[in-house]
Amino acid sequence: MAAAAPDPEVEDALIPLSALQHHLFCPRQCALIHVEQLWAEDVATAEGRLLHEKVDAGRPETRPGIRVARGLALRSLALGVSGKADAVEFRGRPPQPFPVEYKRGKPKPHRADEVQLCAQAICLEEMFGRPVPEGALFYGTTRRRLVVAFDEELRALTSGVATEARANLLAGRTPPPVRLSGCRRCSLQDLCQPDRLAAPPSISRWLAGQLAD
Repeated sequence: MAAAAPDPEVEDALIPLSALQHHLFCPRQCALIHVEQLWAEDVATAEGRLLHEKVDAGRPETRPGIRVARGLALRSLALGVSGKADAVEFRGRPPQPFPVEYKRGKPKPHRADEVQLCAQAICLEEMFGRPVPEGALFYGTTRRRLVVAFDEELRALTSGVATEARANLLAGRTPPPVRLSGCRRCSLQDLCQPDRLAAPPSISRWLAGQLAD
């Protein structure tokens, strides 16, 4: 039986898979990138971009018992996301998908990287009809893989982040700025202006100053 044709409305409502990581790190950053189409590059983002380009440009690879696909297109209607995996290892017979995401830095105190990887696993489960219980994050600083188990807690977090991110992005909402500890490491800090906009000057104080002049 022929596969059903894609629904254009459903396809148009998909958000970038990478938005989940951005949203969990900072909802305002996510909206600045994906709603307002703003971007600024620094050393960290440039290194990350070059790393992903290098990984994505790699040829498919076959090792004993493993076939590696790079830059694999992904989609999940359950999460409402689409994107691309850095690498997916297909292990054994029948092939078991094992997503691998490459990061330039080191493991982070928040779970944004894990959520991005878990979303890839959910995409693979929908696409191949097989459970994907775990994957790995490879960090450039440590040069090691961190195996991530996609347990119920992480899946629930991923689903919740996807729901929140889609609601914001499809509504075109940009949350107000809030100064966070990660702001100093964000390449969008100058565009976001968290210090200036998080506590805007009082209108009454401004009017009083004008009248005094």
